Amino acid sequence: YIYKERLKILGLFIKIYVKLNHNSPRVLCVTNRLRNSELIDPEFQWHGPGGDLVAENSSVKISPTGTLIFRHFKYDMSGVYTCSLVFKPTAEQAEKNYLLKYVIYAYSDPNFYYEFTARYHAAPCNSIYNISFEKKLLQILSKLVIELSCEVTLLKSECHHVKMQKAGLQNEIFFTFTVSSLDTEKNSNPCEQKSCDTAKRLNKAKNLIERFFNQQVEVLGKRSEPLPEIYYIEGTLHMVWVNRCYPGYGINALIHPDCPDCCVVCSPGTYNPHDGVHCLQCNHTSMYGATKC
Repeated sequence: YIYKERLKILGLFIKIYVKLNHNSPRVLCVTNRLRNSELIDPEFQWHGPGGDLVAENSSVKISPTGTLIFRHFKYDMSGVYTCSLVFKPTAEQAEKNYLLKYVIYAYSDPNFYYEFTARYHAAPCNSIYNISFEKKLLQILSKLVIELSCEVTLLKSECHHVKMQKAGLQNEIFFTFTVSSLDTEKNSNPCEQKSCDTAKRLNKAKNLIERFFNQQVEVLGKRSEPLPEIYYIEGTLHMVWVNRCYPGYGINALIHPDCPDCCVVCSPGTYNPHDGVHCLQCNHTSMYGATKC
């Protein structure tokens, strides 16, 4: 009971974000006020989700002054960490006891892909020519980006009758497809290699696809004979950048204002089963990084 009276528990939990598979910043076992003070006979004891932390092992390092550093941080190292600090302000005074509280989260940068939409003038909507054209277009686009370790996925292909301004009906195919990185598609874990620059490769793939559609417009413009039955409609190519996180991670600027664009490991009570950006509510999960409820 006397121990509790002398124990000063400090405020709210401090949130720390550590990039997956990287070393953490230095986590201090001292308050800002005490950092520049003289502490007599200080004792530091860190406690984590798995119990007391020892000064040196493969995943953590604790300095003689109580500073904690994580090595090669993994998602399952996320959790609540506390540090007990016992010291005397002067040799004559009684011991003081502080408890500092941290929540330490694993995070990764968002994995993203491009989503394109484009429209083509088409053959009648039930025509077999539209189906064979769709296959051919997908083959061409896939071949364009394969050397960049990217892939094209057709999300949607729909044929519609469109009433033109001051004109009759015409058939149009509305295509929606994505361009994503192959390495992140096939692996469920974030890429650890420094050479794995997904953003650069995807940007090159995007440029190749935009050039391909622009070239179609140029070729049609040079034709002297009538237009083919199926052709790209100029100006209909649109692209959006779509963020996504790995399963077990999510983006939430309200909960994590210091890491607003990060894919942060889902906290207990939440989960993310797929590569979306939201950790969904689930009362049955008690772990960090849950992928199922």
